[in-house]
Amino acid sequence: MAVDWRPGASLDTLRLRARMLEGVREFFARRGVLEVETPLLSVAGSTDPALASFHTPYQGPGLPAGQPLYLHTSPEFPMKRLLAAGSGPIYQVARVFRDGEAGTRHNPEFSLLEWYRTGWGLEALMDEVEALVTVLRGDAPPLPATRRYAYRDLFQAFLSIDPLVATVEELRACCHQAGIQAPDSMPGDAVDPWLDLLLSHAIEPRLGPGLVFLYDYPASQAALARVRPGEPAVAERFELYWDGLELANGFHELGDATEQRARFVADNHKRAAQGRPLMPLDERLLAALEQGLPDCSGVALGLDRLLMRLAGLERIDQVLAFAIGRA
Repeated sequence: MAVDWRPGASLDTLRLRARMLEGVREFFARRGVLEVETPLLSVAGSTDPALASFHTPYQGPGLPAGQPLYLHTSPEFPMKRLLAAGSGPIYQVARVFRDGEAGTRHNPEFSLLEWYRTGWGLEALMDEVEALVTVLRGDAPPLPATRRYAYRDLFQAFLSIDPLVATVEELRACCHQAGIQAPDSMPGDAVDPWLDLLLSHAIEPRLGPGLVFLYDYPASQAALARVRPGEPAVAERFELYWDGLELANGFHELGDATEQRARFVADNHKRAAQGRPLMPLDERLLAALEQGLPDCSGVALGLDRLLMRLAGLERIDQVLAFAIGRA
């Protein structure tokens, strides 16, 4: 049987990737942001119930024999340890790994650009994300004016429902009214999966062309972001879309070690309820937070998806030399 050994991406696309990475490094060099590298392997994996970490037993010196090591799903935790150590603003171009994620927009191994700005809020960081995309587009025709929407406002405008107070029953009815078929695996007692279903099927396709920032997510979706008190409270978090494709996820970073530990523990409770393995907590990150994380905001941007938009392509395997099907 003949084996197709050739790359999935064209050589022109791979050259565009190289220029994109060169542009990223020039952008941050001009702005005085330090490039860093952190390990791909860690003794702690991601507790996020939506993510699955690759892992392997380690047999060498320095750790107990058979110690599980996890390929990181993001360089966030060690980068925050650098911030706590006084690094100042930093960025990293990292290979990251998420088990079970493959499709037109996902590959289990992909490239992530992550950076942190000390003393910045989300507005300034959104400005910088937009500036980076603009620089990387070069002399391409200008995009429509960038738009910024509160999460709550879009749900109310498109679906006439308040996502911050809606019940599961109301969200299920909204899906039915919008003609969205819910998977059989949808939980019956959690609102966030229903909100995600409505966002991905009823809102994202209607965002229109150009760059769109969505901010002030439900507090239940804070992940590692701060929660801003209010009635109701919201997560200080944003996401960036380009022509409806999610590119980036930004946080006003949580610096409270006690709250972060509680969120990790709650994540593991959710994993247990789903029949998924519990993950060891990153005690070094928690110790760094106890020492003191400077007030900062950070963002992770998917470089492969960005390249899809820069190249005008629709599938992630078209911008990867060797996607999982060619590995």
